[in-house]
Amino acid sequence: MFEIISLKNGIDNVEGFFTNATNAGLKNNEYDLAFIRSDTLCDVSAVFTTNRFAAAPIKYFKKYPKNFKTNFILINSKNANAMTSKEGIEDIEDILEYTKQKDSAITNPIMSSTGVIGYRLPKEKIKKAINDFDFSSKNSNAAANAILTTDTFKKELCFKVVLNSGDTFHIAAICKGAGMINPAMATMLCFIVTDADIPKSDMDELLKNAVNNSFNKISVDGDTSTNDTVMLLSNKKSGAYDKLAFKTALDTLTKELALLILKDGEGSNKVVAFEVKNAASLSDAKKAASMLSNSLLVKTALFGEDPNWGRIGSTIGASGIQCDEDKLVIKYDDLVVYENGKNKMDEEVEKKAVKILQQDSFKICCDLNIGDFNDMAYGCDLSYEYVKINADYRT
Repeated sequence: MFEIISLKNGIDNVEGFFTNATNAGLKNNEYDLAFIRSDTLCDVSAVFTTNRFAAAPIKYFKKYPKNFKTNFILINSKNANAMTSKEGIEDIEDILEYTKQKDSAITNPIMSSTGVIGYRLPKEKIKKAINDFDFSSKNSNAAANAILTTDTFKKELCFKVVLNSGDTFHIAAICKGAGMINPAMATMLCFIVTDADIPKSDMDELLKNAVNNSFNKISVDGDTSTNDTVMLLSNKKSGAYDKLAFKTALDTLTKELALLILKDGEGSNKVVAFEVKNAASLSDAKKAASMLSNSLLVKTALFGEDPNWGRIGSTIGASGIQCDEDKLVIKYDDLVVYENGKNKMDEEVEKKAVKILQQDSFKICCDLNIGDFNDMAYGCDLSYEYVKINADYRT
């Protein structure tokens, strides 16, 4: 019906899109300012943070009328432009007006930021750096690196989708995220572009669903940032589209990026799936899975490779969902460590459990045996390195 092919070089593959980065002096001798431009206007869909103190770039975006079109995004790292009051929005207006003077074709430009909260943007540095840009260049690698903060590696993907008719379209993304990751939009920026001829209504529907099943399923530390943003831009230039094919590609793209964020979770060493099965309701399954992925006690046990299933059971009980310890089954991968009120952790089982926890990735399954509803969330361990990174974040 369709084929999805993974390509290198991210956004560079997508027809009509251009991107690059430069150093504006926000970081020391590293890329810190990037752009994404389309040579035609794009429909744009976006999902933002649930934090009540949303950053200035999000407030600026929301000033545009519903269903507006754009062809330009400017992105900076190292400075969040959050909790900067009306001056933060005015700074964006100034910067983007200056950008439009460089290229009069820029329409309804967007700005996005990530970094330290509470400081105004260094406008003059940014405007000076904008002069370095060639808006017809393609360097997705530079842009993917420019948006990083505490990340240790870039996150960049592209798929070519081949339809049964032989028509093709592309979907690509750059993404950042490593800390302040919570399943209520992870603390992250993600910019997805496509040349698929997708209707705006489908963009809104499919992006929301994709985010709910990927970025809203992961947790590093339970914190939600002021700047969380996922954007999808489509310039329609391929003329090709199939809803199921696009949905599959978008879901795959966002899930793979979400797992890369967990893998890069500020000192984390393990990516763990938390499955809750046979809950009384879907909300119970979601709540329990989310609490397991957020629990600091569970995360530290994972870091210590300690198969202390009691922390898992305690988290289930503390979640407030309908549960019964005499029906609960807890497994590491397929290894049963607790079953129907009985501790199964003898010496042999514990050795097997430790080996499972020594892996880079595994699953912890909690079968409530009460109803028919299931959910999955994803988390990681919490390490000494996480504390070091965030203790020195501003420096």
